[in-house]
Amino acid sequence: MTGIEYDDFLDLDYEPTGTDLLCEFRVAPAEGMSWGAAASRVASESSNGTWAALTVDEAELTDLSAVAYDIDEESGTVLVAYPSDLFEAGSMPQILSCIAGNIMGMKAVDSIRLNDCEWPEQLVSSFPGPLYGSAVMTEKLDAVGRPVLATVPKPKVGLSTDAHVAIGEQAWRGGVDLLKDDENLTDQPFNPFEERVERSLAKAHELTEETGERKDYLVNITAETEEMLRRAEFVADHGGGFVMVDVVTAGWAAVQTVREHCEDLDLAIHAHRAMHAAFDRVPTHGVSMKVIAQVSRLCGVDHIHTGTAGLGKLENEDTPGINAWLKSDLFGMNDVLPVASGGLHPGVVGELIDVLGPEIGIQVGGGIHGHPGGTEAGARALRQAVEASMQDVSLSEYAADGHDELQAALDTWGSETPR
Repeated sequence: MTGIEYDDFLDLDYEPTGTDLLCEFRVAPAEGMSWGAAASRVASESSNGTWAALTVDEAELTDLSAVAYDIDEESGTVLVAYPSDLFEAGSMPQILSCIAGNIMGMKAVDSIRLNDCEWPEQLVSSFPGPLYGSAVMTEKLDAVGRPVLATVPKPKVGLSTDAHVAIGEQAWRGGVDLLKDDENLTDQPFNPFEERVERSLAKAHELTEETGERKDYLVNITAETEEMLRRAEFVADHGGGFVMVDVVTAGWAAVQTVREHCEDLDLAIHAHRAMHAAFDRVPTHGVSMKVIAQVSRLCGVDHIHTGTAGLGKLENEDTPGINAWLKSDLFGMNDVLPVASGGLHPGVVGELIDVLGPEIGIQVGGGIHGHPGGTEAGARALRQAVEASMQDVSLSEYAADGHDELQAALDTWGSETPR
């Protein structure tokens, strides 16, 4: 027989193995709680511990204890190693129930944030990862040597199907690759799903022929899981190459199911991160956007919003670091195409590409449709801004060389970022 207590979950001499899932937490111990006591409780509660000391027959016990193996009081970080056998292979809900579950509400800490994870091959190989990843740039679109360009019709809800299709036509003709639904447009009476998809994809096919560039549509299929599968089939039946899922609000089990279904349909998955800030905006608590992006890659999305590196309207975050992880080697798993979105316009595109590089998606809404010349002119201005960046020419110089749409955008918005 052996007794199990909190101290058993703290070992600052422990050397992680290659099969451990390693998690970095930012922790603020509660009043009267030492760093060691707080760290051991994080490891205990997120694996196989409990508040009371137990006496257990070792012959009947599988050792699945997590170990807090490093504490940095200055930075407030605690590193915890989890044995892979603690987790159900291929089940993201079960994994997150451990490493981001009850510990988020423990009284032993005033706050706790899951900052980062280092995933072992044993767990990574149990997930499918993206079907395409950044390869969508050339395998499904014609974005060779430049970012993929997308736009959401504005206002993002309330437009009729006629208006939605007309805006898509103008944007595609102006040089955008992808029309995109926003997070809260699904199947409402003012713009029903099936009519919108059928007519928009038909127009995308027309514009593909007209422009000589492949045009497509990121269709928001977010709904109850079975309905999402039906909607994905509808998109595939009408020649679409992409679906979009609000991954946080839909839930990771649903995302995994959609990923499996979309492989049979040859559909790439665009991940909208709506609700992510409920977990990652407060820097001392919750789950970081980097971890949300990691989970998304494992579950199999092909592109995901990762922020604008402070150049848009949303809260600044470590967009370059997140993007680097999404493109990093992960035991051969496909990468993910990062997408910058939120308050962008042609005047900030040059700096955005300088910071994030050209292998990204750029999604612009109001910065296209608010152009004084209308949507098509706004799309041309965005495309011209990208062309200038790819040629290493300043936006002002490129605009002055006969690119009137870009000049009008610069006159309207300059290079300021909105709030």
